[in-house]
Amino acid sequence: MTTSKNYFPKDFLWGGATAANQVEGGSNEGGKGLSLSDVYIFDSSMPKERWTDQWHMMTHKQVEEAQDPNSPHYYPKRKGTGFYYHYKEDIKLFAEMGFKTYRMSIAWTRIFPKGDEAEPNEAGLAFYEAVIDELLKYDIEPIISLSHYEMPLHLATEYGGWVNRKVIDFYLNFVTAMFERLQGKVKYWITFNEINAVKHHPYTSLGIIEEGHPHIEQAKYQGAHHQFVASALATKKAHELMPDCKVGCMISYQLLVPYSAHPDDIQKTVEAQRESLFFTDVQARGYYPAYTERMFENKNVKIKVERGDIEILRQYPVDFVSFSYYMSSAISAHPETLESAVGNLITGGIVNPHLESSDWGWQIDPQGLRTALNQLYDRYQKPILVAENGLGAVDVVEADGSIHDPYRIDYLKRHLQQVNEALHDGVDVFGYTAWGCIDIVSASTSQMSKRYGFIYVDQDDEGNGTQKRSKKDSFDWYKEVIATNGDTLLD
Repeated sequence: MTTSKNYFPKDFLWGGATAANQVEGGSNEGGKGLSLSDVYIFDSSMPKERWTDQWHMMTHKQVEEAQDPNSPHYYPKRKGTGFYYHYKEDIKLFAEMGFKTYRMSIAWTRIFPKGDEAEPNEAGLAFYEAVIDELLKYDIEPIISLSHYEMPLHLATEYGGWVNRKVIDFYLNFVTAMFERLQGKVKYWITFNEINAVKHHPYTSLGIIEEGHPHIEQAKYQGAHHQFVASALATKKAHELMPDCKVGCMISYQLLVPYSAHPDDIQKTVEAQRESLFFTDVQARGYYPAYTERMFENKNVKIKVERGDIEILRQYPVDFVSFSYYMSSAISAHPETLESAVGNLITGGIVNPHLESSDWGWQIDPQGLRTALNQLYDRYQKPILVAENGLGAVDVVEADGSIHDPYRIDYLKRHLQQVNEALHDGVDVFGYTAWGCIDIVSASTSQMSKRYGFIYVDQDDEGNGTQKRSKKDSFDWYKEVIATNGDTLLD
């Protein structure tokens, strides 16, 4: 059943989202250090499957080469799309669209270039304060992701990443510096971007190099435990310094559905969903759920929990839940007999014959967003932010400079209609930030040609171009959606 009434609240936070490592550039500016994301290369001569493979499997050789100032490789995330230089122009365009909010991340290495310094880098703090002030000038509410695949590379190479408990203190030094500098200016904070992604790319999420690791599952979940503790302590610190602020968690959420009605597929789906929601269960509920014991047993994992950790988790759960949503995934207990959905980066899964796919093989399921919102709200009863949603596609610049992207408008419209349905269901959704609101370097493939934005950036996969900004058709479409508070979605 579909409603014809608009249920978006008047104070709904319409906006967009980016990550510092994909948009900023300026890697040699202001004392910034190397981050985990600065290691990813792009080489068009490399087999296309390798573009995504490196996202899942970082090698020791690649990390070593990235630290060589004479490396011949192109590192796209060091260039980004120039937000570091163009942020005033970009924010003005966001304001023209009518953004009520902008979700952005902090490059940890702008604040602590190596991660283990005693004092923060003033140039980095000043940059982010200037960005926040620019947003506030246009009454755009900032939502800050504190860690979005921006961990200092030094903490991975010298400390082994988040598996080392010392990183908790380094993280707390970082977030405290941000809280103290931006208190009174930022209300919404997210401690870790897509924290459940540690299951699939431990290097990017945890700073752990999987290649040759003796017990990667143990390292993943020990690192995750340290992030849980760090998140709880960050929430505690935020509330001490900013009593009115809200701190949230975030996961990558692919709605999981059984491929068939066979009991084995249903059970497999339950188990896969628990593995994903385990991360929000701990952060939002404040404790390890009962199913954890068997899950760890199956993975041969036994995490080390220090005295006081369990109490910290219970005392300082997050205030809201946020998630990225791009696709759903069909789960089978016997996937070897079926066609694999190779584009589904987080859970894999089986091709769902009832769904269409993007150019990158991501299965498009707008109704799944409504189901996901209901599932998360039923489970946690906390306000929810749709922190990422969007369509990666190839955009063509016409001879007159126009960029027609009806496929993106269709994708976003259908998903936002389902957000409206979820609001009608009673879900407390307080905001929606479209992913890659300005073109950025792809997280998974390091391409530029996989574009998400309402704003086009003149730059190709090899980093060539002027970085000139121009509006796509979707720019005016989203502007109208925001101006009518969603009324145009019901047309």
